[in-house]
Amino acid sequence: MKKQHIASTVFTIAALSLAACGKKNPQEAAAGGDAPSAPATSGVPLTTVLPPELIEGTPQPMDVPNLVQALTKAPELLVPEGTTLLSKGKPVTGSEESPMIGDLTLVTDGDKEAGEGYYVELSGGPQWVQIDLEQSAEVSAVWVWHFHSQKRAYNDVVIQISDDAEFKTGVTTIYNNDYDDSSKLGKGSDSPYVESRFGLLVDAKGAKGRYVRLHSQGNTSNDSNHYIEVEVHGKAL
Repeated sequence: MKKQHIASTVFTIAALSLAACGKKNPQEAAAGGDAPSAPATSGVPLTTVLPPELIEGTPQPMDVPNLVQALTKAPELLVPEGTTLLSKGKPVTGSEESPMIGDLTLVTDGDKEAGEGYYVELSGGPQWVQIDLEQSAEVSAVWVWHFHSQKRAYNDVVIQISDDAEFKTGVTTIYNNDYDDSSKLGKGSDSPYVESRFGLLVDAKGAKGRYVRLHSQGNTSNDSNHYIEVEVHGKAL
């Protein structure tokens, strides 16, 4: 059962220091070679509600090349004025109709806390979840929480946007850390990362589409695929 009370803290995501020095947080760089142009240098700070820290269990060894360690503070990103959260409560489908644990509706229910009742678990191997925004949108950012109650890294994380529900045409890849193309979606240049309560914040750079699909292929602790929450921020078209 979910807790009725969510002890979360609102963080303001301000990107002034990074914009000034021209540096990016390692988790902010969107990979896909077909992604739109460079990120905005002006705009408003993106904000969200971040979950409290909850670390349980003993982490397993993470033998992953170019692994980015867990964030110790909230990531930062400027987005166009008027950007809103588009994904809350929107329909979610997946590569598995019946997840091993939880329900796909958890992906967009707004709860980011760790622990039982807050995440959906898909079986091992390549899996995906897909959010239907119910109308085409200009996407500014995608924020992802896979599983943050244990230090782990998820394999072959790929995030794509399209107006095609089958993702056969008009696909924009905004993030890809599949360094050896084992998922057969193209070799990525983003770095694998250790999960934390701060999530993965990806600059979508105004990619347009109705559907957002997120791929993964197990993690460094087990073969399963997990999602606590996915937020899609942007403007409806």
